[in-house]
Amino acid sequence: MGVYAWAIFVGGLVLLVVGAELVLRGASRLARVLGLEPMVIGLTVVSVGTSMPELAVGIAASWEGAGTLAVGNIAGTNLFNILFILGLSAWIKPLPLQALSIRLDLPVMIAAAVAMFVMALDGVLSRFEGCLMLLSSLVYTVVLLRMARRAPDPTQPAASEVSDVVVSRRARTLARFRDVAMLVVGFIVILVGADLLVQGAVDIARALGVSDAIIGLTIVAIGTSAPEFATTLIATLRDERDIAVGNLLGSSIFNILFILGATCVASPSGILVDQAVLLIDIPLAVGVAVLCVPVFLSDRMVSRREGAFFVLGYLVYLVTLLLLRV
Repeated sequence: MGVYAWAIFVGGLVLLVVGAELVLRGASRLARVLGLEPMVIGLTVVSVGTSMPELAVGIAASWEGAGTLAVGNIAGTNLFNILFILGLSAWIKPLPLQALSIRLDLPVMIAAAVAMFVMALDGVLSRFEGCLMLLSSLVYTVVLLRMARRAPDPTQPAASEVSDVVVSRRARTLARFRDVAMLVVGFIVILVGADLLVQGAVDIARALGVSDAIIGLTIVAIGTSAPEFATTLIATLRDERDIAVGNLLGSSIFNILFILGATCVASPSGILVDQAVLLIDIPLAVGVAVLCVPVFLSDRMVSRREGAFFVLGYLVYLVTLLLLRV
């Protein structure tokens, strides 16, 4: 069983890397076709697509009455996204930030984290609160697209160079179809890879005697963040840093507003919130979102030093979690 679990884990990891490469290529090309900044694609299409594992885990957990796992997964995933993935990416290459991220995405990320904490104070996230989250995700998406859509620059042959020089309408349509197909295939590969990775990781953890609560906050949270991790890391290495930043900020927002909202709606009696998650992990998620304010505003970039600090912060959290709450 141990060898089988490790084989599943490694196989899932390989699929994640392949899927992330497909998503990145499709997203960057689609952005040029539609005349959108790559960050916008990262904040919307890529972030929602790479958050599908969290949605699958959340809905499955709510149906099985394991609401703590679902909420812990969201809190743990957002901590991993910002502290470890964003930190590691900035540690590899400093991440410049666009004005849109500072003016819209950062405030929305903080507001979503605070709202999650406030709604969870009574120990239950209800179906009505889930509907509010879903509505908020729709409003955020509409505002984002309106603020980010840019008119084509007549001095730049951007949108017409998606597939070399696209002249005919039919050729442009085929180019869009190709890019969308690449995105869809990439997402499917990522979902299969994430499922295998989480399955293998959970089997390994349970063989070692780790509790379900810790699995939700660590193994499952990290496992379901694997698509974000793979996509962001490859985007950073390939210098597509707008997609890297947009993917992480968008995922952190949609994890709460869309993923957790849909999970609450799917649970007729709402989701129970574990006391330790409410008092420790959710406040930490809020604190990390707020911590991004001075980091993002300093020179409008996440420096290597700040990235290293974020990674260290996550490792301290992880070690403390394993030592004190197992």
